[in-house]
Amino acid sequence: MVDDIIKMIRIDMGRFGAYSAAKSPEVVARKLGIPEEDIIKLDANENPYGCSAKVRKKLAEYPYYYIYPDSNQTELRESLSQYVGLGTEYLVAGNGSDELIDLLLRILLCPGDEVIVNVPTFDMYRFSTEVCRGKVVNVLRRKDFTVDVAAVKAAITEKTRLIFLTSPNNPTGTLVPEKDILELLRTGLPVVVDEAYYEFCGQSVVKLVPQYRNLIVLRTFSKWAGIAGLRVGYGIFTPDLAHVLIKVKPPYNINLAAQVAVQESIKDSEYLLGTVKKMTEERSRLFGKLQKLDFLKPVPTQANFILCEVLRGDAKSIQDELEKLGILIRYYNTPLLNNYIRISAGKPAQTDRIIAALEKIGGKANG
Repeated sequence: MVDDIIKMIRIDMGRFGAYSAAKSPEVVARKLGIPEEDIIKLDANENPYGCSAKVRKKLAEYPYYYIYPDSNQTELRESLSQYVGLGTEYLVAGNGSDELIDLLLRILLCPGDEVIVNVPTFDMYRFSTEVCRGKVVNVLRRKDFTVDVAAVKAAITEKTRLIFLTSPNNPTGTLVPEKDILELLRTGLPVVVDEAYYEFCGQSVVKLVPQYRNLIVLRTFSKWAGIAGLRVGYGIFTPDLAHVLIKVKPPYNINLAAQVAVQESIKDSEYLLGTVKKMTEERSRLFGKLQKLDFLKPVPTQANFILCEVLRGDAKSIQDELEKLGILIRYYNTPLLNNYIRISAGKPAQTDRIIAALEKIGGKANG
């Protein structure tokens, strides 16, 4: 009998790399000794305008939180159907799109099966593949961060079970053209197109799902609808695959508050898409100002964030200096993104504050 549970953990978990999540504003505020409302959070690509006022009102008035939510997501899927334009039989919601990624890999992978990921990209694909005992096959993007379709096809083996595409891609903001997606669909392998930032670019392949049994599209309410804290993502699948996912998902994976928030968000989508328009306009303004800083090189983007190469100085030091001022951003110092920072699009005053801070940091570097 083993008397130490740690010795029973899978050996491969010893090499497992955790997902690097965004920092909590309340923790940073406490550390700096400043009010939480003074923190500028531009590190997780959230909507700084928050949820719809109708969502807040409905959540406050809702009387049935003591009842378990509908496991079949009946009303939720009906609301999603109105927003997406496909029948409820194509739709399944998850506790964030992260849960749907995990569920897909659990039902498709056996130990040692391969998943193709176009790097650099969203790290949850790697995270969930390794948890499910699959093997990640990394295919490098081109220098402009576009997907190298020929390289993806060359990486396919008899063990390949899934190809992940992200459009726009996180953290680069680059799109995958529909012709490239179609070319990879013709391989016959399941292709997941993660459209988490769809609302910021307007390009989607959802309409192709009824035509291609191997196409899966993922989306989320975290980025555009201002309810990241309630954790709701959804997927568009062929009806037979959606049926399997409904069976294997946890029974009550979408809590009642989240279901209410999604339904009200869809009803008030005109307002929310108005805030998206403000963010895309601010993204353009931020990009123009970043271009004027001689120590940063911003990457063209179709999402609600901007990736910047640090031409002079150190990405981690820039992140640290900004955090001291109550401004949160992401930084990358990896072989694939050596010395990069990523800044979410925020409100105009937030743009002004971070640019002023970066100008001071650049001035110090020049000195």
